[in-house]
Amino acid sequence: MRVAFAAIALLIAAPAIAREKAVDLVNPLVGTLADFGQLTPAAVAPYGMVQLGPDTTPKNHAGYDFAASRLRGFSHTRAVGVGCGGGGGDLLISLLPDGAAPLAPMDKASERAGAGRYRVTYANGIAADLTATRGAGLLRFTVSRPGRYMLRVDAVHAYTKRHAATLTATRGELWATMTAGTVCDEGAYTIHSASRITVDARPSSGATVSGSAALLPLDLKRGAIVEVRTGLSTVDPAAAAAVRDTELGTRPFAAVLRDTRAQWQRELSRIQVKAPREQRALFYTSLFRVMQTPVAIDDPDGRHRGSDGRIHQSAPGQTRYTSWALWDNYRTQLPLIALIDPARAADIARSLVALYGEGKQRWSTRTEPFLSVRTEHAGIALLDFRRRGIAGFDAHAALAGMVRESDMLQRDTPDQQIEAAYDDWAIAELARDLGDTALANRFHARALSYRPMWRKVFENLGPDADVVKARGLYQGTLWQYRWAPVFDLDWMVATLGRDRFLGELDTFFARDLYNMTNQPDIHTPWLYAALGRPETSARIVHRYLTQAVDHPYANEGKRPQPWHGRSFALAPQGYADGMDDDAGAMSAWYVFGSLGLYPLVPGRPEWTVAAPLVERATVTLGDGRVLVIRKDGTDTPTITVGGMSQPRGRLILQ
Repeated sequence: MRVAFAAIALLIAAPAIAREKAVDLVNPLVGTLADFGQLTPAAVAPYGMVQLGPDTTPKNHAGYDFAASRLRGFSHTRAVGVGCGGGGGDLLISLLPDGAAPLAPMDKASERAGAGRYRVTYANGIAADLTATRGAGLLRFTVSRPGRYMLRVDAVHAYTKRHAATLTATRGELWATMTAGTVCDEGAYTIHSASRITVDARPSSGATVSGSAALLPLDLKRGAIVEVRTGLSTVDPAAAAAVRDTELGTRPFAAVLRDTRAQWQRELSRIQVKAPREQRALFYTSLFRVMQTPVAIDDPDGRHRGSDGRIHQSAPGQTRYTSWALWDNYRTQLPLIALIDPARAADIARSLVALYGEGKQRWSTRTEPFLSVRTEHAGIALLDFRRRGIAGFDAHAALAGMVRESDMLQRDTPDQQIEAAYDDWAIAELARDLGDTALANRFHARALSYRPMWRKVFENLGPDADVVKARGLYQGTLWQYRWAPVFDLDWMVATLGRDRFLGELDTFFARDLYNMTNQPDIHTPWLYAALGRPETSARIVHRYLTQAVDHPYANEGKRPQPWHGRSFALAPQGYADGMDDDAGAMSAWYVFGSLGLYPLVPGRPEWTVAAPLVERATVTLGDGRVLVIRKDGTDTPTITVGGMSQPRGRLILQ
């Protein structure tokens, strides 16, 4: 089979691409300026609960702004690029000279961030080093001047509404329980912490607790090292102490950092790319963002709290995940995890099924175990996982939950009808896979009932076609939502006719009607490849990957003048203005575009294929096989088939 611009081979093994380590190329400062990504330089482990990072004034949605020069302290949790006002900010810790103002000047020239580490010098000589494990954070202060200092631990600080906070001195430690609003304050989560403080490796206690904050005066000599080791748990503060002691213990900072960086290297090495250094750095920085959500919340003993507020126990060898932003990342990030990390995808699938048994809601519940946003389209994600070979979860329980949820879906506006139809299509497809023909037929008919609306609203667009939120749409235009029913693409093409469909898609891009900064239409460049024009897909995708372009849209409306700049860049202004990374959704788009693959229809076990941006990539699939992708200078290079089928413009791994 021949496909334009890409050569793909599935091999048992492939020669390693000799490059500097992927972990050394990650730059967590990308996307941390103002509203260009809403990201954070916090120290974090792969899929870790703890995001231990700086809180600045001013700040963005993750507590930090690269342009800021004043530091408030360091907190342990953050949502990653998810809009509204962000979320997290739990347990803020600061060390300052006694009597100093609470906002300390930062030495920006000293600031460094990498995978698993953040470092900065502030307040005229205090150096702060941060690293993290899955459920624990290690904050190390080194003072350059002798004198009296104040260590402050604040359990009230948060980026959303703080509902409750308690802080107590227990067994020479500080234990806290904190409840705050989830992202957009749509629900609430409760997290517990346990912190141990040492000065030059000796335990230090005697903090004075007032309300939900504690102050510990310290008389320090020059070069003294103050460490705060904190564990987090969804269970209770004692469990948080066990997390801390298990994951950190008394290991030196360097040993903890070394292990976390080794974890990052293993995860990032699932994909190896050959490309210019700057391109590789942006690729691995994007992959780093992909691997931060959802987060693993099991304590070492397997306990965790569910979305129902009750304590549950994971089976041996299994992990519970949470921190969902599914409306955004079911389209890109979850399919990428399924491709490169099937074992983790199976745990994520089991976690999604568990949501249905715990009273799954469209957004967050009032009893979440951790930061979360929204869980729409969990059923599509589960169908997609299953059809991509992810096993080990109860598909019958998933189907039952999806059926119950269907009656609660909103179907008032055109976009809601399309999204509900996609969910119903997933029910029909999963039911058919499981042998329930009657249920499959019922939901297939229900799914396709959106079609009369689509013909009325989208077949011939009216004067409001380029108006953001026209007819009640959510964050988009009629032009952008027109292409949303990808599960029914063949019908849309047949309804318009192939020539008209492609011609109006040409118009869509020629008139800059595409919105790269939000999810509803991010798949549209790949429609060309699905219809036999992969070279057009590659040209458009590569333009958005590498060039400064006009970005006309914001969530609130169309801009009077487009914002012009890179959609993705290796810089603090790493994304287009107003573009949220949305829990790895946009970073995954960058990764897929670089590879020349795209999951155009989540729920179908295929990848749309176009030219890769990188010269070569090897993708470890998790079963001993390696997918090799090579850029080819010819228009119709040969694709080697081994363990896959290759219809034109598509890749189906078997």
